[in-house]
Amino acid sequence: MFRKSLLFGTVAALCVQPVSAETLREALTKAYNSNPTLTGARAGQRAIDENVPIAKSRGRPTAELSGQFTENLIISATNFFSPTRIAAARATLSVPLYQGGGVKNATRAADARVDAGQANLRGTESGLFSQVVAAYLDVIRDGGIAGLNAKQVQVLSKNLEATRDRFEVGDLTRTDIAQSESRLALAQSQLQTAEAQLITSRERYIQLVGDVPTSLEEPPPLPNLPATPEVAVDKALENNPDLLAAKKNADAARYDIKTTRAATLPRVSATADRSYANFLNSAPSAAAPNTSNTSQAGVQITLPLYAGGQVSAQVRQAQARSSQAIEAIVAAERDVVSQTRTAYASWRASNEVIVSSEVAVKAAELSLAGVKAENSVGNRTILDILNAEQELLNAEVQLVGARRNAYVAGFTLLAAMGQAEARDLGLDGGVLYDPEINYNRVKGRFLDFQEDKVGPPVATRTVDTPAQNPPKR
Repeated sequence: MFRKSLLFGTVAALCVQPVSAETLREALTKAYNSNPTLTGARAGQRAIDENVPIAKSRGRPTAELSGQFTENLIISATNFFSPTRIAAARATLSVPLYQGGGVKNATRAADARVDAGQANLRGTESGLFSQVVAAYLDVIRDGGIAGLNAKQVQVLSKNLEATRDRFEVGDLTRTDIAQSESRLALAQSQLQTAEAQLITSRERYIQLVGDVPTSLEEPPPLPNLPATPEVAVDKALENNPDLLAAKKNADAARYDIKTTRAATLPRVSATADRSYANFLNSAPSAAAPNTSNTSQAGVQITLPLYAGGQVSAQVRQAQARSSQAIEAIVAAERDVVSQTRTAYASWRASNEVIVSSEVAVKAAELSLAGVKAENSVGNRTILDILNAEQELLNAEVQLVGARRNAYVAGFTLLAAMGQAEARDLGLDGGVLYDPEINYNRVKGRFLDFQEDKVGPPVATRTVDTPAQNPPKR
C-alpha cells in the first residue's frame, strides 16, 4: 500500500553516524510513534470508521425479547375471566426490506467520510513532521548562533585585555578601553539572548518529539524538489491531503442529500411476533386455559404522506451543506496553491541568501584580517577592529539562519505537495500505521457486544525530562 520512495534513505545509508548523535530520521520516528497529536488523530479516525457499521445497522434485522409479570390486586366483580396474576414473554423480529435507498446512501456517505478522515490523518502527519523538522533545525540553528556569540565573547575578552595592556604602555587611550568594554558587554547580552532562544527551541523539540535533543546531526539533502512553482502546484493539486479530504467531504455531502430524501419514500419491513402468557394457576375457572400462545408474521408498509414540511426542509439543508462542501474544495485549492507557491519562493530565496551569506562571511573574514594588520601599523583604530568583528558575526549568524530557513521551506514545500509523510520518509522503528486495517476490521461487524478496550495512552509524557539549561562554556 505504501510508496517505496525514501526521502532520507540514500543519504542516510552513505553517512556514518556517531552512536551518541541523533539524526532527523530518528527524531521523526519518535514523533511518529509517540506524539499525542498524531496518536489522538489516529483514535479519532477509528471513531470515524465506526460510522460505516452504524449506517449499515439501519438495514439489518432487529430482534427484541421482553418479559412482564403482573399481579392484579383488585379485580372487578363483573370480570369473570381475568386471572389474578400473569407472567408473559414476547419475542419480536423486524427485517427491513426497503428503506428508500437511505441505508445505501448513508453507508456511502460514511465511506466517503472515512476516506476524508484518512486524508486528514495524512495532513496531520505531514503537519507534525513539518513542525518536527522546524524544531530540529531550530535547535541546530540556535545552538550554532549561541556558539558564535560565545566565541565572540571570548574574542572580545581577549581584545579588551590586549587593549588594556597597550593602554598601560601609552599606545591607546581610555576611549579605546571604553569602546572595547561596551562591545564586550553587548556581546555578553547577545549571548544570553541566544542561549535563552536555544532553551526555547530545545523545549519545543521535547514537546514535539518527546525526548531531549542530544547532539543533532546535520539533516540530509531534500530530494525531489520541483524545478518550477508550476510543477510544485501540479503535484500539490494531485496529492495534497487537505484538498483530497475536501473532495471526499463533498462526495459525502451529496450522498447525504439522497439519504435525507429517502424519508419521503415508502419503507417495507417483514415482521414476526411470538407471545406467551402463563396465568400461574390463577385463572378464575378451572375450565379456562392456564397459558396463552400467539404467533404473528407479516409485512409492514409505511408510506409517508405529510410531515409538516420537515423532510423538505432537511433536504434543502443537506443541499445547502453540499454547496458549502463544494465551495470548501475551491477554498482548499486556493490554500494549497498559496502554500505551495509561498514555500517554493521561500525555499528559492533562502538558497540565494545562503550563497550571498557565504560570500559575506568570506569577505568579512578577509576584512577582519586586513583591519587587524593595518591596526598593527597604526592605520586602523580599535573601533575599526570591533566593527569588523561584529560584521563577521552578523554574516555568520545570517548564514546559519538562511540554511535553517532553506531546509524548513523545502520540507514545507514537500508537505504541500503531499510528499512528506511517513510512507515517503522511509522511517525506521516498526511497521507504519495503516488506518485501513482498523476500517477493514470494523466495517462488516454486525454483532452486539463487540467492544474494544480503552488502554493507557500511546503517547509518551515529557514531565520526567529535565529542564533545559544554557550549555556549559
